[in-house]
Amino acid sequence: MSPAAETAPKGDALLAHVLTSLDDDKALDIVQIDLRGKSEMADFMIVCSGRSSRQVVSISDRLTERLKRDHGISAKVEGKDGGDWVLIDAGDVIVHVFRPEVRDFYQLEKMWLSPEQAAARY
Repeated sequence: MSPAAETAPKGDALLAHVLTSLDDDKALDIVQIDLRGKSEMADFMIVCSGRSSRQVVSISDRLTERLKRDHGISAKVEGKDGGDWVLIDAGDVIVHVFRPEVRDFYQLEKMWLSPEQAAARY
């Protein structure tokens, strides 16, 4: 294991870093979903939007750059070429960055939110 991987933030610390990055890059409508006890894939899922394909890609690029630079995390990225929906897998935190229209179509967070939370959102 590399020294950077040994000091990489986990769980809540990684979540805080991701949320700060998204906020810094003006991501819209950030929803944080606690997956602990619900899924083995990650501790948290973040769903957010960018105003355009260009901003979706920019938010994704900046987040992956910060994770690599600050914590030595090489996140897996899917969908960046299209700019409609980018998935960033940073281990304990998975981030979905959407264009608003695409996010409204898939309503991904609705699968993971409680019925009360989903009713308030949709």
